[in-house]
Amino acid sequence: MSRIGNLPISIPNSVKVEKKINNLVVSGPKGSLSLNVHPAIEVEVREDKIFLKIKEITKKSEGLHGLMRALIANMVTGVDQGWSKTVELQGVGFRVVKSGEKLTLSLGFSHPIEISAPEGIQFDILDNTKIAIFGIDKYLVGQVAANIRKIRPPDPYKGKGVRYEGEYVRKKPGKAGKMSGVGGGL
Repeated sequence: MSRIGNLPISIPNSVKVEKKINNLVVSGPKGSLSLNVHPAIEVEVREDKIFLKIKEITKKSEGLHGLMRALIANMVTGVDQGWSKTVELQGVGFRVVKSGEKLTLSLGFSHPIEISAPEGIQFDILDNTKIAIFGIDKYLVGQVAANIRKIRPPDPYKGKGVRYEGEYVRKKPGKAGKMSGVGGGL
């Protein structure tokens, strides 16, 4: 039995939850999100809490119980407070410029890379090397950050590239080199 799935989800005063047959719509000050709830899970909205129950206990439905609870909790948090992720550019000459809703990244390639913000995502430039990504959908915010990081992942030898804020990149030692004049020959 999922211990996460049994926890009730608190609904803030500014958030409104509507339950249709297998669809849950969560609206708040930042926007609204909807989720198709799996038929094996029953969602019940009472007063200021959301409860999830398993209709028929199987191994699959027990796994979905915790998943659906986490997805609904992320939706409630997203429409109330929103989600954000910060990405850093590390390297000589690496920088970002915002023009309208597009970002132009200079990452050491022969050409600049332009990224457009998908619907529901806003970019903010903190320094010329930090990008803050905001949105109400946690999955979409994380996916956009991952797509930006994928353009130039951190190099394990020098540490240059795009990384999440606070991400630790373990550096590998370089080539040891040949010892000259010591130990004779073959």
